[in-house]
Amino acid sequence: MRVLLIEDDPILGAAVRDQIAADGHTVDWAPRLDTARDCAGTVTYELILLDLMLPDGKGIDFLKARRAARDATPVIILTARDQITDRIAGLNAGADDYLVKPFDLSELSARIGAVARRYAGNPNPLVEIGDLTIDLAERSIRRAGEPITLTAREWVIFEAFLQRPRALLSKAQMEERLYSFDAEVESNTIEVYIGRIRKKLGHDIIETIRGLGYRLGQPRKPAP
Repeated sequence: MRVLLIEDDPILGAAVRDQIAADGHTVDWAPRLDTARDCAGTVTYELILLDLMLPDGKGIDFLKARRAARDATPVIILTARDQITDRIAGLNAGADDYLVKPFDLSELSARIGAVARRYAGNPNPLVEIGDLTIDLAERSIRRAGEPITLTAREWVIFEAFLQRPRALLSKAQMEERLYSFDAEVESNTIEVYIGRIRKKLGHDIIETIRGLGYRLGQPRKPAP
């Protein structure tokens, strides 16, 4: 998924960016609120990681403004302010989770996954499609007990369909998940990854809707 990281600390920001990029997510990093507003006004994000104290204002005001505008993008607050009153204020302003600095990067990854599953309407990390068993938390796939490995980018594409199983996704929507602002977009990238996923998981796992995009297929389980 595509993540907006709003953090002014260069060391922590780089560590968080690298961690979630290694998890397969696309990250846009904004060190200031004005940059964050520009990013959020240009791209649709699946998650925002928000520091509370920024050079040009308070993160909680940014959060309140987005919720007042009926924006439901999930938000995880990352802050050094560890008073219980600060946590309550953040959650009451509309945050979905709260991590106090310093935090373990693997815990951040787990919380991102948990929030994403809740917003996708499937808090259960196990999904079955045809003869495939998919563990969203572990990012693992098995067929009849045998593991099938997807690369990080293949998983990003496949996860987009899992999160919206009945939705039609356009090529542009999937490109937004794969590329940050400073990345060069290759014209046939999505087609290449769709082809690789089909080769690994079965041709009917993703349907092509000609001229419009793709959607998750409904492969049947093999007869016993």
